[in-house]
Amino acid sequence: MKKAKVTVVGAGNVGATAAQRIVEKQLADVVLIDIVDGLPQGKALDMMQSAATEGFDTSIIGTNNYADTAGSDVVVITAGIARKPGMSRDDLLNTNAKIVGSVTEQIVSQSPDAIIIVVSNPLDVMTQLAWQKSGLDANRVFGMAGVLDSSRYACFIAEALNCSIKDVRAMVLGGHGDTMVPVPQYSTVNGIAITELLDAKTIEAINDRTRHGGAEIVKYLKTGSAFYAPSASSVAMVEAVLLDSGRVLPCCALLQGQYGVDNLYCGVPVELGREGVRRVIELDLNQSELVALQESVSAVKELASQV
Repeated sequence: MKKAKVTVVGAGNVGATAAQRIVEKQLADVVLIDIVDGLPQGKALDMMQSAATEGFDTSIIGTNNYADTAGSDVVVITAGIARKPGMSRDDLLNTNAKIVGSVTEQIVSQSPDAIIIVVSNPLDVMTQLAWQKSGLDANRVFGMAGVLDSSRYACFIAEALNCSIKDVRAMVLGGHGDTMVPVPQYSTVNGIAITELLDAKTIEAINDRTRHGGAEIVKYLKTGSAFYAPSASSVAMVEAVLLDSGRVLPCCALLQGQYGVDNLYCGVPVELGREGVRRVIELDLNQSELVALQESVSAVKELASQV
């Protein structure tokens, strides 16, 4: 049986770690591409030299040539500059828009049937831009944000309750930024909503920490941004697509009337499979959650208007 092929664009920390997770999980053969000569080649060779020890027989190559990416089933775009302390995701807009736009055009020219997963920030706007540049159906272009934000939310919930994180399922909607919307009523511990387990003040503190989860890491690192959790989150989406699993994950997807939003990419729960986004799932939100989601949508719209 022919192995799947995944291209990871950007051999920085997020891209290289995502590539490593993909080959170690034996999900697909990987092409790691970057504009920096030698960087993807060196990292790919290093990973291949771990195959005997880690026990995987998938392969990874590094390249600077998009011709090597031809025929990819899934493409993960991580390319772009990372945040530094004091920067918001939105500060990356102009530089990363040029990078993501160029990358998307080159990817589609080599892999017109690929599914594209965008990781570059500011996430929602970059995903919308990639869709517009690609000319692909919207179900085949979506972004990684909600999986990461929800994973951070779950981490903080488990910490507050001193419970197993394996029992926590968290939900975060909206734009991947300071206006993201953690949803306590759909965040559970073994099926029990956290509103039954934590007081309102504690929940709001967790919500706030989740909104600034990335900035907290940037503040500690000083010269870089998060990559372990973002890479794991993007690979969860790759896995859902390649295995046609039908997993329901919060992703940045095109809304066409759902949640009262039209023709805009934003974070919502979706069902993922081999064709990409099978469907967008509309949750029954309360009034305060709806208002918060609309505020987040407005922030995404404002940023999108600048591209």
